[in-house]
This record gives sequence, C-alpha cells and structure tokens, in this order.
Amino acid sequence: MNRGVLSRRHLCLAIAAGAVAAPARAQHVAKPWPASRAMPPLVGPDLQGQAWDLAALRGRAVLINFWATWCAPCKEEMPTLQTLAELEGERLAVLAVNVRELLPRVVRYAQSAGLTFAILPDPRGEITRAWDMKVFPTTVLVDGRGRPQRVVSGAVDWTGAAAQDWIAALRG
Repeated sequence: MNRGVLSRRHLCLAIAAGAVAAPARAQHVAKPWPASRAMPPLVGPDLQGQAWDLAALRGRAVLINFWATWCAPCKEEMPTLQTLAELEGERLAVLAVNVRELLPRVVRYAQSAGLTFAILPDPRGEITRAWDMKVFPTTVLVDGRGRPQRVVSGAVDWTGAAAQDWIAALRG
C-alpha cells in the first residue's frame, strides 16, 4: 500500500474524530469543601443595591458562583443557573460574585442575559481572594446550617441530574 495514501487516510480520520469530539463540553470537578478550612464571610450589595450577608441566610441552602463576563464557561452555565434560581425560588439563595470587572459591564451583561438572581460585584477581587478562588467558574454549595458542603470547578448544567442531586443534599 502507498505510504502517502495511508498517511492521508490517517489525517482524514484524525480530522473526523476531532470534529466529532469538538462539541463535547468541558468537564466540571466537584469536591467536598475541605473540612479543615473555615468558610469566609460574604457580605456586599448586589447590582440593585440590596445588601447580602451569607450569615443571615442560615436556614436556606445557598449557591455561591464566582464568575466573570470574559469567561466563556461562566457565560455558558448562566442560563441554567437562572433556570435553577427560578425553579428553586426561596428554597435556594443564588449569589453570583462577579470577579474584578467594572460595574457597567456587569450590569449590561446581566440585563442582556436576563439574569434575575443576586449578582454581587467584586471589582477589587477582595471577596474572591478571601474565598481563595482561582478558577472560574467555581461554585460553592452551602447547606441550610451554614456549612459549605461542595466546591464545583468548571461549567455545570445546573438543571442536570448531578446538580439536582447536589442541591437536594444541601437540604439533608
């Protein structure tokens, strides 16, 4: 068999395999919150000026999402996060901490994406540093007793089965 034909055939197969694999979504990594690590405070106003204090949300499950508008995976998961917030209502507080962006940009994005859950701007990155967040998006799930249970790095379909199991576990 001609080596040139074989090489072209392998090249075509490699390209076809890549085209099939390309639509696959990036995986998220879910880990328990480190038992030895204290949960930092989370206090601040949202885009509408409403004050939020994580300690005051005791009794409710809380989802804290660290994200930015420049982060494609962050934007990918936002529609499902919005759907989750709508479906859960008062049973789950959804707080999205926007990392190091100017307020007008965050407001424009939130309005254009139809986001109605609480978005807390963190323009200087103080909240993000206190929580030691370095990968975006990263989400922390806190149970109704105010204890962090899980840290999820990467984009998640918040309407999917895995996310629903995590949320249900927060209610014990």
